[in-house]
Amino acid sequence: MNISRRKVMTGSVAAAGALLAMPHIGRAQTKLVRVGLIPSEDSRAMLESSQQLLDALEKNLGIKVQGFVAADYNGVIEAMRSGHVEVAYLGPFSYVLGTTVAPIEAFATAETAKSGRTFYHSQIITRKDSGIKEVKDLKGRTFAFVDPSSTSGHLFPKAGLMKIGFDPEKDFGRVLFTGSHDANALAVANKRVDAATIADRIFDAAVQKKLVDPADIQVVWRSDPIPESPTCWRKNLPDDLKKQIKTAFLNIKDITWADQGKLNRFVETNDQAYDIIRETAKTLKLDLGKMK
Repeated sequence: MNISRRKVMTGSVAAAGALLAMPHIGRAQTKLVRVGLIPSEDSRAMLESSQQLLDALEKNLGIKVQGFVAADYNGVIEAMRSGHVEVAYLGPFSYVLGTTVAPIEAFATAETAKSGRTFYHSQIITRKDSGIKEVKDLKGRTFAFVDPSSTSGHLFPKAGLMKIGFDPEKDFGRVLFTGSHDANALAVANKRVDAATIADRIFDAAVQKKLVDPADIQVVWRSDPIPESPTCWRKNLPDDLKKQIKTAFLNIKDITWADQGKLNRFVETNDQAYDIIRETAKTLKLDLGKMK
């Protein structure tokens, strides 16, 4: 897969200077649409697995499209806030967090081919030989979340554990944040941790990529449905450009995209669809304003 023909940026510190040097898109200049991507995989893998989307978007728009992968969720939010990307793919919680600091708005979400749905689940996985059979067995064990701003990798599993009387702040022996769902899968498979969070569709993708052997892994907890990760734009984009971008996404069919896997299509969504995320944040007594 050839990704060298695109100018692609990754990272956070190294990319900061480059971001500042990038031009802003306005009404008089719409020659480039930059798409921010969350790091559910390592940066190069994320770009490679997003190639079909970037190609389809570029074809439908008739405008050059460039991918940007930050080191973490906050890097993508900052790129949106500072006006250096026009569109971003964010996790549900990172999107809600982003709305408190940046003029962003959800407009589309993916319908996955496997489920035909626009929602997914968070899971807690362990090795079958770990001796862990249910949530209470996690007490005193080493545990991995993904990222503090990850919906399925942190927010929902933490709230879910609290609802059934398990205190994530006290009951684990040790907690770490690996930064990606793939890293969590590998941490469990390689016995770096006893258990970890992961989105169900990303676990399925990890199995397909042979990162983990499903015969060795079991699920000990599963969340209620979570609305799929939104694609959002900066609210201050020209209206005609937003219309073009939405139409371009809604006309994309039958592609494979990153951790989403095989997609049937994109469907419209809106900010209100993510109120359940805000409600879950309240359950955790998170002050979104202080998490900027």
